[in-house]
Amino acid sequence: MQLPIPRGRLVPNRSLSDLTWLRVGGPADYLYQPADEEDLIHFLTELSQDVAIFPIGVGSNVIVRDGGIRAVVIRLGRGFNEISVDGNLLHCGAASLDSHVARKAADAGLDLTFLRTIPGAMGGALKMNAGCYGNYFSDAFVSARGVDRAGKKVDYTSKTLSFGYRSCDLPEGVVITEITLCSLGDDSSEALHQKMRDQLSKRDETQPTKDRTAGSTFRNPAGFSSTGRVGDNQDLKAWKLIDDAGCRGLELGGAQMSHKHPNFLINTGAARAKDLEALGELVRKKVYAKSGLTLEWEVMRVGEPRED
Repeated sequence: MQLPIPRGRLVPNRSLSDLTWLRVGGPADYLYQPADEEDLIHFLTELSQDVAIFPIGVGSNVIVRDGGIRAVVIRLGRGFNEISVDGNLLHCGAASLDSHVARKAADAGLDLTFLRTIPGAMGGALKMNAGCYGNYFSDAFVSARGVDRAGKKVDYTSKTLSFGYRSCDLPEGVVITEITLCSLGDDSSEALHQKMRDQLSKRDETQPTKDRTAGSTFRNPAGFSSTGRVGDNQDLKAWKLIDDAGCRGLELGGAQMSHKHPNFLINTGAARAKDLEALGELVRKKVYAKSGLTLEWEVMRVGEPRED
């Protein structure tokens, strides 16, 4: 395979397991880390259209299968994580961590506190329309800039990009490089930081934050996130359906559904990707048998299985 020579890093046959929160997965054909946006544009312009690409963030919401990914995996890093504030707007690189964005915003008195407890980086938060406590990425979204598969700059606004529950219609092959958000409210910096401290405390009480997970495993059949408020109806929340089906703590190989929060899939240390995916599928079958409802994966599963 003849690939363009970038200014950034291009590594062949690069294992992806250490780049995902679940610590599983085989190699990418190539891992490309652009030096900057111009490097990315040049690389994609020169790269044969026959070669698949796959953008990846910090690997917080993905299971890479054991056979790896037959593509050039593009991972943004330094050069794509700057954060700046302009009045009521916050501009950030797509590689900026959600938690860093929330803190920077709070420093400036901007309310993006819902991002504080969401794992991952901003590019993934856009793609998944990440949300919690009744707020979604789409609520704060103003615009985004990126590079398409042909190497052309593209721009999106809240009028040209449509969002759904845990989804948006971002075209395939687009690598988002920068995002602009607006504040969801007005408050003092200290009040916003205290709100985030309270959210973190509640998260640590209810979620397995010390374990290897990828966040919520399945989407809520209700079609919306928990609000975090008293009286929030849990009947059609994924964790409740999993619990009712007797799957809290269910194990397969080194994979386990968390005892603390049954919608969290855990690598206890020795799991392979196929164990994690198989356990998830087993849970889906048990939930369907109990409730007649089909859980949809929230965690992305990508790549090829490995022949054992």
